[in-house]
Amino acid sequence: MPPRHISPQSFDDILSELGDDPAIPDPHGIRKTSSPPRVDQTPQTKTPKPAFPAKAFELKGFNFSPIWILISILLLSAGGLFFHFDSNKSGAELEISALQNQLLELKEEFQLSQSEWVSERDDLYEIIDEIEVSIHSIESKPPIKSSQSKPAAIPYEAELRRWRYLGITRMGVAEHAFFHTGKTTLMVRKESLALGEWRLTQAEKELAILAHPKGKSITFKSTQSE
Repeated sequence: MPPRHISPQSFDDILSELGDDPAIPDPHGIRKTSSPPRVDQTPQTKTPKPAFPAKAFELKGFNFSPIWILISILLLSAGGLFFHFDSNKSGAELEISALQNQLLELKEEFQLSQSEWVSERDDLYEIIDEIEVSIHSIESKPPIKSSQSKPAAIPYEAELRRWRYLGITRMGVAEHAFFHTGKTTLMVRKESLALGEWRLTQAEKELAILAHPKGKSITFKSTQSE
């Protein structure tokens, strides 16, 4: 360190300002006993205190002015707001994604239900068409009449049913029955033919029976018994 040249007067002034300090020797007796404090004649004006101390804050060897502290607070607040909105945005995105998935599932279920409904509708239309075809086919076909086999009319049957039985008489060993044909009186011997293939098989006082070879018979009651 280069030496400094201090004049004796300056040295005396320094010692005078330091005062009577026994730790500093004064071999030449140049230290002044005491001197009244200097009064600064300049008027003192009070300056308003700033919102923040004028001196810079010291923190581990770094100086922070109030403006930098304000900027730091603003930056921290902005960062907090950013993280807050970012977390809210992430939650909203998750909810939107879940809603979109639910919407896709609903769309798939709706499309499946719609396809099933279309298939069932087509099946129903086919059934209706089949029913209509069946109805038209039934209407076009004439009703089938059950063919009832009527017994074939035997000759002279209708005519014989108009005869009237009058009674019986015995001539020798033979018996004869009398019938009125509506025009004349006819006498028929028992076991002989009366008309066509009709044969007198039975003759009694109250009734007579004419039989046909096909198994049919006509019973006559005597008018006398009536």
